[in-house]
Amino acid sequence: MSTPDPTLIGRVIDIQGGRLIATLYPSEDGFPSAKSIEDESLPVGQLGSLVEIKDRAGHILAEIARSHEEAVGTRAVKGEANAAPRQVTVRERRLELTALGEINDEGRLEPGVSRYPVVGAAVHLIPTTRLSGLLSRQAQVALELGRLSVRPALKATLEPTALFGRHLAILGQSGAGKSWTLASLMQCVVKTMPRSHIVLLDLHGEYGWKRADGTVEGIFPPGTARYLDARELEIPYWLLTYSELVDLFIDRADANATLQIAFLRETVYKLRKQSNQHAGIDRLSVDSPVYFPIDELYQCFKKANEEKLEFGKVKGPLFGAFDDFLVRFLSLYNDGRYDFFMHPRKNRSSASLEGLLRDFVGLGEPKRQVTVIDLSPIPVDLRPVISAQIGRLAYEFNYWNPRRHEFPLLLVCEEAHQYIPRESDTRFVGTRRSMERIAKEGRKYGVTLCIVSQRPTELSETVLSQCGNYLCLRISNADDQEYVRRLLPEGAKNLADMLSSLRRGEVLAVGDAAMLPVRIQGYRPDPPPASNDAPLSQSWMDGPEDLDVADIIDHWWRQVR
Repeated sequence: MSTPDPTLIGRVIDIQGGRLIATLYPSEDGFPSAKSIEDESLPVGQLGSLVEIKDRAGHILAEIARSHEEAVGTRAVKGEANAAPRQVTVRERRLELTALGEINDEGRLEPGVSRYPVVGAAVHLIPTTRLSGLLSRQAQVALELGRLSVRPALKATLEPTALFGRHLAILGQSGAGKSWTLASLMQCVVKTMPRSHIVLLDLHGEYGWKRADGTVEGIFPPGTARYLDARELEIPYWLLTYSELVDLFIDRADANATLQIAFLRETVYKLRKQSNQHAGIDRLSVDSPVYFPIDELYQCFKKANEEKLEFGKVKGPLFGAFDDFLVRFLSLYNDGRYDFFMHPRKNRSSASLEGLLRDFVGLGEPKRQVTVIDLSPIPVDLRPVISAQIGRLAYEFNYWNPRRHEFPLLLVCEEAHQYIPRESDTRFVGTRRSMERIAKEGRKYGVTLCIVSQRPTELSETVLSQCGNYLCLRISNADDQEYVRRLLPEGAKNLADMLSSLRRGEVLAVGDAAMLPVRIQGYRPDPPPASNDAPLSQSWMDGPEDLDVADIIDHWWRQVR
């Protein structure tokens, strides 16, 4: 069937529950696989491609979710000369369409559909020039993440206020390109917005690394980022709140845990007050971020644990109740891996908090847009405590900042499932509490999260459910796919079916920041993060014949990478 309009390819024949079924018009030679329109070849019926559906009441934009062909009958065809007519099968090709947005009277695309077309509505291909006009929007600034997978000629942009203001989750299996996507996005942010303020938790040292001459470089342009070893940042014990001190020092399964918790509260409050009585602070609480001597905390517990009355004849009321606490305390206090935390060198007074916070948010000298905190040298069992402190510092800084809306902070949590887990493990209580607080309340104070994970099912459900934007890379695990499907908006749930077929570095962008759910082939970051797989075949052919094992052991002993 020939049509006067070259973009017309079919019509709608069935509508049910937001799903539209269209039948394609055949040509004389059958069903075309592509059409040439405005000097470009557009695919007809290709999965994932976009079409425009028109009727008298309005236009909508839709995506092809399924294409299939079936026999609908037979018809007689005249044979040559005196040959008898022959029967041929009549086939029909149908498309299943998902409505993505509505095109208003001004020719602009609006997400969501208020009115669906009627049966018989025309289905049209969309030339790239028209699609570009539909997807463009008025914005002060836009982040160019890559190119549309279905139309590589078109740039894919995201609106930064909506992207980061409603929290962002980057999800995908190992090797799908999460680190590259994050690096490319952050490089674009730093380049586009010179007053951005980002704190990035780097669990594996991928975003900043040391060169052979000892200098540090990373994924960000020179002069834009400060790369800090978490031990160098030196977040000290006295910044912990009372509940975090309980999580660190007290085993809640201990029979005397209740006594230890009560005595810890009384002692910490007393020590904070005594150590800062000349600082001119009118009011202090047990959670105030002021210095107190950790060794005196130990001595108070030790004294109460060994106290005897009536010249040593009667045991004190707390005699022996703190045995487990003292053992647990000393195991941390004497462990050299915890020296940066338990024995701070720089931050040994309440006045040092200003310098710590300045370095943390990038206001130290010289000022930087990004603070990359390398957690890889930190003992695994201490990472949740440090992560909780970083999250709480970000929240508290802007909570008390009168100019919070002029100084929004983005906290990027790499491998977030490792320290913001879904399970209620006591080791992660502090981190979960801190990050969930940001997820639920942070945007009111200009603090937002970017969560990066390869296992969404292991992440805190509270944190993920608060995200308004998702950049989903390839996910093959069926449980993770189903979990992501439940997170996505109603109109985008069917798009989860394509998660397992995404290419490396290809992203399914869904949320407030994208005009509509789209697949994006992200740009390659320059420079890329240090997250490449080991070149196994090359290493096994040309790799070293021997290694300095003594040096490896020395690093292991000293816990220095």
